[in-house]
Amino acid sequence: MVIEIIYENIERLRKVRGITKTKLAKELDISLQGYRHIAYGNVRLDVERLQVIAKFFNVEPAIFFNTELTENVIKELLLKKEISKT
Repeated sequence: MVIEIIYENIERLRKVRGITKTKLAKELDISLQGYRHIAYGNVRLDVERLQVIAKFFNVEPAIFFNTELTENVIKELLLKKEISKT
C-alpha cells in the first residue's frame, strides 16, 4: 500500500542519515510520541507535514512515494559518506 511505503521510506532515510526520532520530532514541532505515531503509520501525514519532512531531508516529497527513488537517494548518501571518509 502506498501509505505504508511513505512511512517506511521516511524511516529508512531518517536512519541512514543518522537522525534520531527525537530530532525529527523537534523539526516537525511535535512530541516524540507524535512522531512515533507517524513512524508507525498510526496517523495520516498531510501534504504540509510531508513537505516539511522532505525539506528537512533536502529531497523532493515524491521520493517517499517510490521505494526505488528512496533507494537511489540512500545510495547517494552512502556514497558521499564513503567519499568523505577518504
